[in-house]
Amino acid sequence: MNLTDIFLQTLETTLPVFAMVFIGMGLRRIGWIDSVFVNTASALVFKATLPTLVFLSIIRADLDTALNFSLLGFYLLATIASFALAWLWAYWRVPHADRGVYVQGAFRGNCGIVGLALAANLYGDFGLSAGGILLGLVIISYNALSVIVLIAYQPGQSASWRRIGHDIIRNPLIIAVIIAIPVAWLDIRFPEWVMTSGDYFASLTLPLALLCIGATVSLSAIRSDSATALGSSSLKMVVLPALCTAAAWLVGFRGAELGLMFLYFASPTAAASFVMVKALGGNDRLAANIIALTTLMASITVTVGVFALRSAGLI
Repeated sequence: MNLTDIFLQTLETTLPVFAMVFIGMGLRRIGWIDSVFVNTASALVFKATLPTLVFLSIIRADLDTALNFSLLGFYLLATIASFALAWLWAYWRVPHADRGVYVQGAFRGNCGIVGLALAANLYGDFGLSAGGILLGLVIISYNALSVIVLIAYQPGQSASWRRIGHDIIRNPLIIAVIIAIPVAWLDIRFPEWVMTSGDYFASLTLPLALLCIGATVSLSAIRSDSATALGSSSLKMVVLPALCTAAAWLVGFRGAELGLMFLYFASPTAAASFVMVKALGGNDRLAANIIALTTLMASITVTVGVFALRSAGLI
């Protein structure tokens, strides 16, 4: 397979995902979808269709392959290292008041939607099942680290760790993973009509979620912001994915495992970061601009990254 074939194959993986994001931008611009639709559809995805997708993917998976503790352990260590590196850089380069928002934007990826969609396109059932299990770890680590850095730079703000823990435990994705693993392990079978109905419902997830991401991107807001958003976005989309993927390769990850981790490392900043910044009284405009910039950059950086890794025969 020559480089042209590899590039075209890469586009077949990444373009469908980012095309839906840009379609969402277009539909919002012409007024076919609005904030009411986005809020309702996002809630439906988060509470119902995405947990269903993750559950069905895991119960169909080979857990000996999908439940990979070395992958989970490495991803956790890489996340903590990314967090520490972003914080160190922000300490020297970013104004004090914006450091927490900068750091969260630089390490917290949208793995639940963009990362999982790319993993499904690239690796099919393995991408969905292994990616779904990895999501449980992602949700816990991202939320905990985000609260730590945001509170550190928001004087007078505090967070109830009991409430945060309660929210994590009640997170529909965490619940889906916790229920699905023993079901898969015990090889419990559901009637075919239940599985088919579940597939219909779960198939709503990625199109709806990607449309909503596109509909929330504000180009005018990006134009009005400072270089701080661009710095955080560059760290999130270029520097940290390159460093973490290189580290994963050096310790021996190859093939689908390496590819899955790259897609998660290279996912744009999660929309949930805006919600947390706003709740703690931080610079929510900066948070929104980082989300928008990384989402736009991802269509290029993820495509280039997948192409480079495929050309080198690593994934």
